Amino acid sequence: MTDHGPGPGPRPRTARELGIMKGFPPPPEKIPTPWNWDLAPFNRHTFLNVRSFVPTVEVRADAARSRPLPRADAAVDALTFAAHDGSVKTVAQMLAETYTDGFIALSGGRVVAEHYFNEMTPATLHLSQSVAKSVVGILAGVLWGEGLLDPDAPLTDYVPELAGCGYAGATVGHVLDMQSGVRFVEEYADPESDIGQLDIACGWKPAPPHYSGPMTLRDQILGLRQARPHGEVFEYRSIETDVLAWAMERAAGQPLADLLGTRIWGPIGAERDASFTVDRAGTALADGGFNATLRDYARFALMVAAGGRWDGRQIVPEAWIDDIGRCEPGKFLGDYRALAPRGAYRRKWWVMDAEHGDFCARGIFGQMIYVDRKADFVAVKLSTWPDYLIPAFTADALAAMRAIRDVCR
Repeated sequence: MTDHGPGPGPRPRTARELGIMKGFPPPPEKIPTPWNWDLAPFNRHTFLNVRSFVPTVEVRADAARSRPLPRADAAVDALTFAAHDGSVKTVAQMLAETYTDGFIALSGGRVVAEHYFNEMTPATLHLSQSVAKSVVGILAGVLWGEGLLDPDAPLTDYVPELAGCGYAGATVGHVLDMQSGVRFVEEYADPESDIGQLDIACGWKPAPPHYSGPMTLRDQILGLRQARPHGEVFEYRSIETDVLAWAMERAAGQPLADLLGTRIWGPIGAERDASFTVDRAGTALADGGFNATLRDYARFALMVAAGGRWDGRQIVPEAWIDDIGRCEPGKFLGDYRALAPRGAYRRKWWVMDAEHGDFCARGIFGQMIYVDRKADFVAVKLSTWPDYLIPAFTADALAAMRAIRDVCR
């Protein structure tokens, strides 16, 4: 089921309607710059064309293993759910109003809904933002199963250079669960915050005049300092995933893109090569630079929902997938509980309800993978929101996904 048309209710304008990168050449004001390519409204185009704006490295698929996803298309657009604002909305309204580029839902391993908007197609690679963290967290489980990575081991066992920064004394598990005591300010709108410097270090933004901060991902990591004891509490910090990836690359002796291609992307039969953005040193941005097609994100989600199995083969140890549910809600405090009052964060996944066990991968500007293993249901939403975080959009997307889940059981 492919839908290029609007649903009922207000619909944001597409990149074409906005005139972004349209024309030969496009008007100067419609061309994204190195400073704004990842921001609205330009993200309506750039998130679907990342390789045109920043350097990337390929994550190889294996065409010989690829098979079409089985289908059981269902009429879900008219399904209703209780929206964040107290109104009743349909799935079609949610998709239209929340700047959706691609949406797919699968029940019992079969596609029940698949929609494309904003000129996205089944062949389009879409930036995942922090969904990349969850992909890397699953890859860490493969290395654990191979005996190459130990969550209980000090990070310095793999990257001795970390002894001179805030990660001294932290374990692999601390960064897997974002429980290190390292200070990293994640204020997206502040270019001088740590995350603002990360935009420069990872190669997403040019350095401004007189900038004296880090110019590569690993330079930034080595400059961070400890603010509290490791392991006390969860605090969301993107760079923790880049620290994890550094340890993984050292443990396996391969770059991240090759690891993901050989251990997961090829084995799950991805239709197309994926990609990571890379910094000036060629280091992949593990915390948010991953790009893939909608259906290949769905394949990845199905493999996770199946306990790490795909086509009769154990890709990721089931114990690693099971461990996502062994979370620590007592360390999941403050504003983090607004969307998931009984939630937690474990192995780079947002556990939505620790008792039920459903979990999400989530990225700014509206990227999401939802997994409910008990219901044998997964859904993926790729978006280009006009702002980094819009809690109402997240809540409505989750409610719509659950409405589809409940009808299609």
